[in-house]
Amino acid sequence: MRHKILVIDDEKSIRLLLENFLSKKYDVVTKSDGIEALEWMEGNLPDLIICDLQMPNMDGYLFVEKVRQRGFTKHTPVIMLSGVESSKERIKCYRLGAQDFLAKPFNPEELGELILKNLFPVHYALKW
Repeated sequence: MRHKILVIDDEKSIRLLLENFLSKKYDVVTKSDGIEALEWMEGNLPDLIICDLQMPNMDGYLFVEKVRQRGFTKHTPVIMLSGVESSKERIKCYRLGAQDFLAKPFNPEELGELILKNLFPVHYALKW
């Protein structure tokens, strides 16, 4: 069974890029903002979430807070994407419950490694 990844980004080009890159190995669902994603999550559970930080309607910060407050998604891994890279932004995301933070533009290969690390943390470590 393939893992399901939820991608949330207000930029259609980023959603299409991620869907194209990730759909070779994973089932990918894309949403354009946090509100749309939370509505989808009412009846669906992703194995991992990739979320943009700066979005209209609901930004990535509030989205992660909401995900962590929900029982079924409380422990779902979240990787944040942002065009703004600063230590302050990263720390805030980590404190809200994000596992990783990747600055845009990002290297798809690096994102692939972060996904593996979060979906298979023990097995991934055993390869060392």
